[in-house]
Amino acid sequence: MKSTKECALFETHIKSLIFLHRGKVRDIYAVDDDKLLIVQTDRISAFDVILPNPVPGKGKLLTALSAFWFKKLSHIIPNHLTGIAPESIVAANEREQVLDRAFVIRKLKPLPVEAIVRGYIVGSGWKDYQQSGAVCGIPLPPGLEQAEKLPGGAIFTPSTKAAMGAHDENIALPEVERQLGKTLTSKIKKKAVQLYTEAAEYAVQRGIIIADTKFEFGLDDAGELYLIDEALTPDSSRFWPADQYQAGISPPSYDKQFVRDWLERQDWNKKPPAPVLPDEVIRQTVEKYREALRLLIA
Repeated sequence: MKSTKECALFETHIKSLIFLHRGKVRDIYAVDDDKLLIVQTDRISAFDVILPNPVPGKGKLLTALSAFWFKKLSHIIPNHLTGIAPESIVAANEREQVLDRAFVIRKLKPLPVEAIVRGYIVGSGWKDYQQSGAVCGIPLPPGLEQAEKLPGGAIFTPSTKAAMGAHDENIALPEVERQLGKTLTSKIKKKAVQLYTEAAEYAVQRGIIIADTKFEFGLDDAGELYLIDEALTPDSSRFWPADQYQAGISPPSYDKQFVRDWLERQDWNKKPPAPVLPDEVIRQTVEKYREALRLLIA
């Protein structure tokens, strides 16, 4: 049986393309002037810190789930996929690094705002609500319980897109309008809520509640809006088992909340270096991601 390190891809080393950037999870390479190669590694981050050991197979699971959602939701908004097979653009001895875990995408201008949509009140939104009765300046009815479904439907609560090692911060809609203009902000809000709502309605029929999610958008040279990055994965969303859900508590999840919960119990200041994840935490994390994929696309 292979060890965790042998099974996992922590980072890529592709010499046949120009390396551009290594993010928290993705490695990015230039294909040509208008296309990029994005590789989903098995790195995992929490509290904006990359953890020292990877989660084997995680990148492939994220890729499969994003590909599913990009296709399913393409009638709402175009996405950055080109359909080019990643293994066709790298050297033969590098194909294993990209197989089933990469996309060749259009090079677009990423917008400096993360489009977070919340259908349930939990996490930082719950903390905000407890203090102010609102989330990101959006007033909510009094008396809501933790993890309760928002009675008026999903809300758009944008945040900053922080640099590596920094923390994203929630921002009010007027600040997004100041940065991007009212017309573009309105379109992002409409599309983000539409994407979330359709995905959530589908997922709950498959036994998963999508409590909230994060979308990223980009523009082409003509100013057309595209969905980019990833879509509705356990890395970018809270996935709850529908049969175990109840308001008033933070439900069990199919996402990396399990990892965050373990880290919260450690003596760690949430700055690098992060603690090494035990094998059992890694094993259960892989199982949760795999189960989410099975339920959603089987």
